[in-house]
Amino acid sequence: MIPFSNQSYIDFSNPDNVKKQKEALSMVESQFGREYPNIIGGKEIFSDKKTKSFDPSDTSKIVGIFQKSGADQAELAINTAYETFQWWRNFPADERAKYLFKAAELIRKRRYEINAWMIKEVGKNYAEADGDVSEGVDFLEYYGREMLRYMKGGEIPSMAGEFSEYFYIPLGVGIIIPPWNFPFAIMAGMTAAAIVTGNTVVLKPSSDSPMMAYLFARIMQEVGLPDGVLNFLVASGSEAGDYLVDHPKTRFISFTGSVDVGKRIYERASKVQPGQIWLKRVIAEMGGKDTLIIDSETPDLDQAVNMTITSAFGFQGQKCSACSRVVVDDKIYDQFLEKLIKATAALPIGEPSDNYRIGPVVSASAEKTILEYIEIAKKEGKIVLGGEKLNRPGYFIQPTIVTDIAPDSRISQEEIFGPVLAVLRAKDFDEALAIANNTQYGLTGGVCTINREKMIKAKRDFNVGNLYFNRKITGAMVGSHPFGGFNMSGTDSKTGSPDYLLLYLQGKAVSELL
Repeated sequence: MIPFSNQSYIDFSNPDNVKKQKEALSMVESQFGREYPNIIGGKEIFSDKKTKSFDPSDTSKIVGIFQKSGADQAELAINTAYETFQWWRNFPADERAKYLFKAAELIRKRRYEINAWMIKEVGKNYAEADGDVSEGVDFLEYYGREMLRYMKGGEIPSMAGEFSEYFYIPLGVGIIIPPWNFPFAIMAGMTAAAIVTGNTVVLKPSSDSPMMAYLFARIMQEVGLPDGVLNFLVASGSEAGDYLVDHPKTRFISFTGSVDVGKRIYERASKVQPGQIWLKRVIAEMGGKDTLIIDSETPDLDQAVNMTITSAFGFQGQKCSACSRVVVDDKIYDQFLEKLIKATAALPIGEPSDNYRIGPVVSASAEKTILEYIEIAKKEGKIVLGGEKLNRPGYFIQPTIVTDIAPDSRISQEEIFGPVLAVLRAKDFDEALAIANNTQYGLTGGVCTINREKMIKAKRDFNVGNLYFNRKITGAMVGSHPFGGFNMSGTDSKTGSPDYLLLYLQGKAVSELL
């Protein structure tokens, strides 16, 4: 087994690679409008109601038609997963890991195709889509290797006259509820972690990105994963979502999404249902209000502007790690803001299929929410750039910069999840750090400075799960940047870390008298 290393990205400055990606996009678009089933116990299942996935850059195009099942199929999926778990839990761990490695290899071969579906379904450009798929490969490779480590158990001392051992066993049936913004990477990581540790799952994808989960479910079938281990269920959130969370056979829920939905899941999962003989485990990552501090002693102001733009407007700001607030020392505020406005105004906006840097937001509901926040921003502060919906097909919103807002304003406190950046002024580093810590969240943050004392202070006092110095605050790499946050950012699950698989396992101690 070679040591883990991150998947390298496709170089889209190479015209040959651009050509391959465009060919994949044409192939994918030729398949628009097809219907796809749920997959439960290896069987294709259809429902009367349907979910349509649209191209966010041109809403007249239907990427695919999926099911919209209710409690009946949720019950079938739970029972199928529960029955499969009875033998899958004893399946050799090293054999379970092999399915992940085989899937990673197949994904590499189909990389341009998967990229293309993502470009069309959620509006990522080439690099953002390829980074997403590459991260999915990383999760499979990393968690497969981690399972080989965990299968050895833990070392514990034995009492005199005894032999003691400590090993890990799976939990049971898990509900996997991934987000639409990293529709392949996070979905594949959550699902693979549960499967490789010996659990069985019901994978309920977002209605904004069901194709990505469908592709993964089919890939796992292709590599021979036994039927019933992974059950793919596109379903009504109101009818089936609560049902899955509440079900007495559900052992854990792995969720990535909004704080409101996360709190609802956490609350419902805490109630012990009739016939339930365990306390459900909730693994939750719930977003952030992430801040980048630009200190007066920043090493390079132009570099600070570029990392702010990348962090704030990459994938239209639709990342839980995205910079939605930049706090700038008063000494350099005016100079920084002038450069920021100029550079942001130059960002090209257009079709993701043509690889523009800025594309559409994901859906009508996302667009509506973002535009409502922009109206709030106009009342709470000053729009110095953007603030408008573009007059073209799809959900295109201009990158927007807001100034003159109070640290306790709604624009400064609430997660917008779109291309809206607030710029705040601080009199010094201590005030900047206080502003950075003044929200209910604690996911990512960053500091641009060359002052080591300020770095040490930020390491100690900047209350986030992922802190970056003199670089962008997005783009966590599996293995090197264990990802997860504090407070209302979730349960600090630390994906891509040596600890992550423990969330899907429980320890068992056995002692024998000699």
